[in-house]
Amino acid sequence: MINLESSKIRLRAYRREDIKDALSFINDPEVSENLRPGIPFPMKLENEEKWYESIDPMSTSNYSFAIETKDKSLYIGGCGINETDWKNSWCVVGIFLGKPYWNKGYGTDAMKTLVNFIFNEMNMNKIKLNVYSFNKRAVKSYEKCGFVTEGILKQEFFRNGQYHDEYIMSILKSDYIKNPGL
Repeated sequence: MINLESSKIRLRAYRREDIKDALSFINDPEVSENLRPGIPFPMKLENEEKWYESIDPMSTSNYSFAIETKDKSLYIGGCGINETDWKNSWCVVGIFLGKPYWNKGYGTDAMKTLVNFIFNEMNMNKIKLNVYSFNKRAVKSYEKCGFVTEGILKQEFFRNGQYHDEYIMSILKSDYIKNPGL
């Protein structure tokens, strides 16, 4: 059986009852500024419901997981694989947590669990992600998971009156195998 758990979290399928909490988390200005480069316009319930209905467990390119606490089974955010290139053996991942669950190690645990799943169940060679330069907490978490910065997209987007860089980070399977306990 595939292990999608750590000591703190469990990755599971989304449930309809997660939608309202997800919408609340995503519409928090501090959360949304780290997720979308576009205009930070609030998401509508209908948008989240359409997204939920579009989740296809038989997909071969996108995989969405709800993150819940292992001790109380509370929904705290989501993570997943947003793009998959099977020929070249890489994928792009993303993650978000509700603000009440920041700085508790849940995000790092969830990403480590997702990385393990991707390398050991999907047999990918490389995992990539993009992160905004001002999201220092996320960069530190990704580094704890073994990600390194491959490139910087200079002044890639405009937020709060100024241009910001976007980091491209990745981890290779060979590096993960050398140090799987990252």
